[in-house]
Amino acid sequence: MQHGVTRLGKPNMSALSEKDLASLAAAVSQLEHPSLAAKLAAAVGMPLEKLLTWLPPAIQKQVDRVTEEALTRALNVAVKTLNDETVKAPWNLSHKVVATLSGVTGGLFGAPALFAELPVTTVIIMRSIADIARSKGENLSDPAVQLACLEVFALGSAGKQEAMNSGRDEAQTGQESVRAAYFIARASMAQQVTAAAEMLTKGTASGSGTALTRLVSTIASRFGVAVSEKVAAQAVPIVGAIGGGLINALFMDHFQNTAEAHFCVRQLERAYGTESVQQEYERIAAKSHVR
Repeated sequence: MQHGVTRLGKPNMSALSEKDLASLAAAVSQLEHPSLAAKLAAAVGMPLEKLLTWLPPAIQKQVDRVTEEALTRALNVAVKTLNDETVKAPWNLSHKVVATLSGVTGGLFGAPALFAELPVTTVIIMRSIADIARSKGENLSDPAVQLACLEVFALGSAGKQEAMNSGRDEAQTGQESVRAAYFIARASMAQQVTAAAEMLTKGTASGSGTALTRLVSTIASRFGVAVSEKVAAQAVPIVGAIGGGLINALFMDHFQNTAEAHFCVRQLERAYGTESVQQEYERIAAKSHVR
């Protein structure tokens, strides 16, 4: 059911309830001000810049390769196993516990195990994201929703600087709104998501160079930033098994929070209309930007 729609069919921005405005403000805070890097640095007691020096070029190249493979595996699992069960509260804690145990294994056996652990952790995160999506009323049997779950890996990575750069001109000219990183990221993937969803619907998503392959590559290029930070934190010699578990718990928590925010926005879009929600989102983001 749509709320706040005029007789001309245009959503009325002022129709958002106070409760929904509060939910949207929380989503803006999560999506425009990601804190994963800071939390990882705090967990190992080392600045991010120093953490990343632990990653030589060869390791970074391996991160890029394994990240794309991990996302492909996660999507394959989603396509084959996600179903539209009765809507219920997501099992966030259970997924976090499993991810933590996976991180303990990676920390116990050192750097070589990190690349074996990453695909497992990515699949667990994908399952948790899908669980959250279902709790927000999404139909998991819809290929477009499965790809919206995959988008979370990009939305939770490397978006803050884009928002700052895109909003600089508006801020300098005194305009109230800024281009929000979240909507920039969604717009940049929109055509690829549409094409990939059509392929999944038709069952033709095989072969290299397809729309689906290109979408996964696009998401991997962003998700790889977060993975590099994670691998760098886990590669610190003093981290060990317990630290590896903590880092994985932080990693899972970050993408769960991103998923909650992403599917909250989508839920509001279904209720009020995309344009209305985007305008209100960017108004809230502008206020946050000037503080």
